[in-house]
Amino acid sequence: MSILASVIKGLLETLSGRFAARRELDRYRRLHEFIGRRNAEDIYPEYPDEVHTRVTHEAIARIDARWPLHGKCVLDVGCGQGLALGRFAELGAVATGLTFGEDFEVCRAKGFDVRQMDMSFLEFPAESFDLIWARHSLEHSLFPYFTLDGFAAVLRPGGLLYVEVPAPDTSANHQQNRNHYACLTRSTWASLFERVGLDTLESKDLDIPLVCGPDVWHTFLLRKP
Repeated sequence: MSILASVIKGLLETLSGRFAARRELDRYRRLHEFIGRRNAEDIYPEYPDEVHTRVTHEAIARIDARWPLHGKCVLDVGCGQGLALGRFAELGAVATGLTFGEDFEVCRAKGFDVRQMDMSFLEFPAESFDLIWARHSLEHSLFPYFTLDGFAAVLRPGGLLYVEVPAPDTSANHQQNRNHYACLTRSTWASLFERVGLDTLESKDLDIPLVCGPDVWHTFLLRKP
């Protein structure tokens, strides 16, 4: 190959790389803008109520009975106004919550450790937590497979993930909620947990009576090997 041909070949490769990089950046820019629009439209305060308080306390009690939470590092994904954070503190766990907007300010005023952080883009070191508490949060993920992969990355070996999500096609019609993007069946969730390498320890449905009629929430207790 002549010197000129070699120079031209190198120039073409450089230009091709730059165009590819621009296409890649454009894709990420579009995704970033899409996520920004969803956040602006769909973030709302989560006020505590009797049903969520009761179910939260019962679920935490079940976990603590089989796996004492004292001294454990806990991540509460979508912590609302600190309902579970308060219970974790009472049990001696070191808990961090993720939330946005009004709920973030309420939690800070209560003295909780909270971050305004997207659950799909966690900014914690690998293997930071003993328990991830994801109660009524994963249905808000735009890409739950990706989100769960991030959960698995920050969970310590032997650590637990508690997931509670609303079932689709009940009287509550959760799949029609504008900020529910992943209202999936039980078997679909189970498949995603398996794909990210989590073992299922417990799986059951909660039958919840609402004003609109009977509702169902899927619950899972998972472990990272």
